[in-house]
Amino acid sequence: MTNATQPSHKPQVALFITCLSDQFFPRVGVAVTKILERFGCTVEFPAAQTCCGQPIFNNGFHAEARQLAKRHVEIFEPYEFIVTPSGSCCAMIREYYPQLLGGEAAWEAGMRRVCQRTYEFVEFLHKVLKADLSAFALPQRQTVTYHYTCHQRGLGLSDEAVRLLNQIGNVQFVAMERADQCCGFGGTFAVKYPVISGAMVQDKTDCIAKTAAQTLVCNDAGCTMNIGGMLHRRGMPMRVKHIAEVMAEAMGIDLDAW
Repeated sequence: MTNATQPSHKPQVALFITCLSDQFFPRVGVAVTKILERFGCTVEFPAAQTCCGQPIFNNGFHAEARQLAKRHVEIFEPYEFIVTPSGSCCAMIREYYPQLLGGEAAWEAGMRRVCQRTYEFVEFLHKVLKADLSAFALPQRQTVTYHYTCHQRGLGLSDEAVRLLNQIGNVQFVAMERADQCCGFGGTFAVKYPVISGAMVQDKTDCIAKTAAQTLVCNDAGCTMNIGGMLHRRGMPMRVKHIAEVMAEAMGIDLDAW
C-alpha cells in the first residue's frame, strides 16, 4: 500500500460513472475503480444509476430534473462515499440538488447526505485518501499538460490534479497558457452557439499546441470530447486522457483486462 495516511477503515465507495463517461470513456471508469481499490477502498457500481439530470436542468426542465435527482438520492444514499470521474456532474449534485429538493421534507435529509458524500475523483484522492503517488512512474518520460475545467472551480478545486501529476515519475509537466479558460463545450451551449463554441475551442487548442506536450489531461468527459474533436480536426497528434488513465499506466494497471 502506498498511502501512508490511509483511513482507519476500508472506505465503501459507490462509483457514479456519468452518462458520457459510460458511453464514450468506459476505460476511465475501470481506471477509477482499480485505483480506488489499490488505495484500499471497496468499490461498488450501483447498476440502477442513470443521468443525474444536468442536461435537462440546464435546459429549464426543472420538474423532470427533480425526478432524476430523487432517483439519484434513492440509489446513492446508502453509500459512505460517492466518487465520480466528472467534475461537471459532481457540481450538478452539490450545487443544484439543494435547489431542486431543498424544502421537500421527504427528500431533503437524504439529498444533504448525498451532497456531502459526493466527490470528484481527484478531490477524493486529495481530501479523503491523502494519496501519495510518488512510488509510481510511467514506463517512459512523457510531457503532460492540463486543462482546468470550469466546474472544478465550482467544487473549490485548484491545482490538486497538477500536484498529483507531478508526484508521478517520468511525468514532465508543462503549464498551459490560460489553463482555466473554458473550452467552449458547456453542455448544450456548444449546440446552441456553435460559432462561439467553435472559436473558444480553437483558442483552447492554440494554447495546448504551444505546450508541445504529448498528452493533455482533462478530467471531464464533455471537455475531452470537445477538445479531442478539435485536436483531431486540426491533425494534432496529442493524446487526451483522464488523470485516472495516466495514474493507471504508472501503476501498471491493465485497463483492457476487465
